[in-house]
Amino acid sequence: MVTLIDIYNHPISQKYIRRSGMAHAISVAYHSFHLAKKYSVRPDWAAKAGFLHDIGHYEWYRNGKWDYKLYRDYDIHPIKGAERAHKLLVRLGEDKYAAKEIAHAILFHTESALPKGEIELTPLQKVITLADEKDKQPGNLHHYRNIDVQKEQALIKQLDQKINDYYSSKKC
Repeated sequence: MVTLIDIYNHPISQKYIRRSGMAHAISVAYHSFHLAKKYSVRPDWAAKAGFLHDIGHYEWYRNGKWDYKLYRDYDIHPIKGAERAHKLLVRLGEDKYAAKEIAHAILFHTESALPKGEIELTPLQKVITLADEKDKQPGNLHHYRNIDVQKEQALIKQLDQKINDYYSSKKC
């Protein structure tokens, strides 16, 4: 099974997740893991989708400041993120069905790139949407929180352990 630390350590993750905020990605992964139980979805898939949900972000700046209007008008980060996450997961050896479901959860985690109208979300997609919302801060400050690399690695390893513990308890 591909672990979160495998994903975290990959250069693609370091480049693109760091761009959108590693602390935010880790926080959303934790929220996703906990919400997965409530929505009866696989916690490993939820944590992976939560961690990778913003891997498609582009930086929308004007005059050195984040421009939320540019982001809302032109952003397609869920589309780019779903594609990038799927490719990364398959490259790492993730089960192809799991990679597809995780990519779909990333695609539907926000309405910013989706056509207007009602879309019926799967439970996994709903979990990622709720987890992302749970971590948001006004002015997109959630993308700018920082923690040191050792703390990032420790948190990722702890979440991997929680996932292992969950599946170990299911085997008993």
